[in-house]
Amino acid sequence: MKRFFSALAILLLSGAAAAQQNSASDEGGRVLALENGWNHALEAKDTKALGMLLANTFLSVDIDGSVASKSEFLASIKAPDYQPSQAVTEQSTVQVYGDAAVVVGVFRVKGMEKGKAYMHRERFVDTWIKLNGNWQCVATTSTLMTAK
Repeated sequence: MKRFFSALAILLLSGAAAAQQNSASDEGGRVLALENGWNHALEAKDTKALGMLLANTFLSVDIDGSVASKSEFLASIKAPDYQPSQAVTEQSTVQVYGDAAVVVGVFRVKGMEKGKAYMHRERFVDTWIKLNGNWQCVATTSTLMTAK
């Protein structure tokens, strides 16, 4: 009888672990979909959509080391001299930790800024928190990748 309860406990625990993995996987997929939405919003300069993805406490550390708040970040996207034509995540991974997720990847953006064409490849880290049932990005940082 003792063996039966031990086996039952192991089965229940392994089932709970699998359910947690599936849940984390589902949440990770949701976060990656939001990352993709972020790219589309950048291309369209849709600051309203971006604003919904970013927490009010959002901070961005750019490739030059500058720090921008949510309002400053959105203003830079809205600026007339910033004209992205393509924003693509080339690769990314997500790790979910309960109501927090960290995305690490490579981002490529092309466009015109101040009349000059540019193409950047950046390694990025985005931190997402589930606030009131919705995922929002609370921080992003990126580093410019040199061409090899």
